Amino acid sequence: MNVFGIIGWKNSGKTGLVERLVSELTRRGFSVSTLKHAHHSFDVDHHGKDSHRHRLAGASQVLISSAERSALMTEFRGSKEPSLQTLLSKMEPVDVVLIEGWKCDTHPKIETWRSENGNPVIAANDNTILAVASDLKLELDCPVFDLNDTNAVTNFVIDHLELLE
Repeated sequence: MNVFGIIGWKNSGKTGLVERLVSELTRRGFSVSTLKHAHHSFDVDHHGKDSHRHRLAGASQVLISSAERSALMTEFRGSKEPSLQTLLSKMEPVDVVLIEGWKCDTHPKIETWRSENGNPVIAANDNTILAVASDLKLELDCPVFDLNDTNAVTNFVIDHLELLE
């Protein structure tokens, strides 16, 4: 499965870029899935709902499904968070999986960087970052794209993954 990551500091534009890439890649005829890392606890179901009650009762996994979508929730209950590779193995085959987060993993990545945040550019010390999408022109040893130039970033991802349009 082809994977490509979007990483960066908080509020650097990662989610917006992923959203635009999904739209552009699907517009060009590719099937796309996403995998998002969260550094905080989250919940996809809510107190009082049947699926939530199942989890509270002790279910290890709860799969909820309707005619429109399904969601599989797995409770780790103190065990280690699964690796990126383990999570990818659970996904259905598509042309591209865009990964938001997992800065330290070894898959190819584009970094999003905004000057106003004052954070260092991660790409300067990480050779898994193949390009940077920024709000400023930066002098780096890798391509630098305008953060809002979705077409150029999409072309870069397609070229790197050698996808056929």
